[in-house]
Amino acid sequence: MIGLLKKRFEENRDRHPGVEWAYVEARLSEHPEALVVLGRMEESGGEPDVLGMAEDGGRILFCDCAKESPGGRRNLCYDGEALAKRTKNPPAGSAMEQAREMGAEIMTEELYRRLQEAGEFDRKTSSWILTPEDIRRQGGALFCERRYGAVFTFHNGADSYYSVRGWRGYVYV
Repeated sequence: MIGLLKKRFEENRDRHPGVEWAYVEARLSEHPEALVVLGRMEESGGEPDVLGMAEDGGRILFCDCAKESPGGRRNLCYDGEALAKRTKNPPAGSAMEQAREMGAEIMTEELYRRLQEAGEFDRKTSSWILTPEDIRRQGGALFCERRYGAVFTFHNGADSYYSVRGWRGYVYV
């Protein structure tokens, strides 16, 4: 896993200016549990890479950097509550539950927009993002995508699911 992450890091230096691989490798060595999470992100098609440093300046931010929403994380409603209410044609699971099981977090809108500054992602797909509780209480959930050179945030019923909608995750190491 470390070899794959190093290769991706070196091939995409524009995603993480000012971050040195030696520091990333040291952090990963200090936090081997993060390699398990990053491995799960990789296995499900996320292609995790460093997106920079956390605001605290010490932790490293890894995000799903696959061009499209990870293929192994699509066809999911937003959360377990939505899944339980979906009695007709329920999907196999939910984005929030899958993220929890994986050990990752679902991107916030702010982080999703930060990712889009590093490249063009979700030009054919869309990704669930962390939804504010007031929207979720009303049955909705948010997702983002990139079209026409711009990033859009939309809403849908939390119980909806589509073959082109997945979720993107992140983890701090």
